Amino acid sequence: MKVCSLKVHFLALIILGVLGGGCFAQTTVNGIAAVVNGTVITQSEVREAVKAQEQVFQFQMRDDPVALEKALAELKVGAVDSLVDRELILTEFKKIGGTIKAQYVEDDINSIVRENFKGDRGAFVMELAKTGMTLKKFRALREKMIIVQVMRGRYAAEQAPPTPLEVRDYYEKNIDRYRDKDMIKISTITVPKFTGDASSTEASQLKFAKELRAKVVGGGNFKETAKTYSQDSRSEDGGEWPWMERTQMKKSIADSAFAVKEGGVSDVVEDEAAFIIIAVDAKKLGTPEPLEKVRAQIERMIRTEKSKAALDGWLESLRRKANIKRYDK
Repeated sequence: MKVCSLKVHFLALIILGVLGGGCFAQTTVNGIAAVVNGTVITQSEVREAVKAQEQVFQFQMRDDPVALEKALAELKVGAVDSLVDRELILTEFKKIGGTIKAQYVEDDINSIVRENFKGDRGAFVMELAKTGMTLKKFRALREKMIIVQVMRGRYAAEQAPPTPLEVRDYYEKNIDRYRDKDMIKISTITVPKFTGDASSTEASQLKFAKELRAKVVGGGNFKETAKTYSQDSRSEDGGEWPWMERTQMKKSIADSAFAVKEGGVSDVVEDEAAFIIIAVDAKKLGTPEPLEKVRAQIERMIRTEKSKAALDGWLESLRRKANIKRYDK
């Protein structure tokens, strides 16, 4: 995959919400997306930031097209918000009189050169030049990134240790994560998104899938409906599948199926090429790992959630106090 001819993990350092850069394309001011305390965020900055993050997502989620599509949609919706937050953090850093030693930035760049260009600084500078980025500008971007990381770390610092009650509540609410060999027996009705018929659209197929679901939920025979309308490898068997372990199933399908009570029918589940209705015929839940075995893991998860909540609260307070004008709506 071509990502400005740099490694993906290098590109990930210059992504939306951190720098708002792109693949080092020179910015052309062609419209204002937002103004934050007097600082302008251009539409081109937003596009470049989205493009950079899209490349990262496409690499990370190449085996899960549905998750990729959802992530890309959320990315575009939240792009300006992320760049606004970046500017708020930089402004707050200035307010508290923060400084970043030049050597920190230089050490950071040296690390990039060492890890991504085998220590060849000349090759690194040439790569920047090819894409319209000067070393001076790159250094300024990296300095901003370091500032953002420092400020985020400050407000998402270590939280109070989770209490035993918090750990047990988390364990019980997420018990499915700690079970092994969950088994399920399902039947499916599969409606393809595209049939090859010019009069058929993804929207019309979704409507059809919802009509089929309403039919079976209203008392229609699931197996007969599957035999008549389903288009998957199990349709001749009335949509019936053999017993399967959760780990054998695609995650999005497994999550939807196990969320349904035994004997129930799922909502219409969107897959990459089809809409699927799942009837849960039976379940055999595995034995969960003992709490003590996963306690350390749960404590880390709770600390992470608390840190995120603290960071989110801080950012929200900055937004309330700031002068933000949006022009992208």
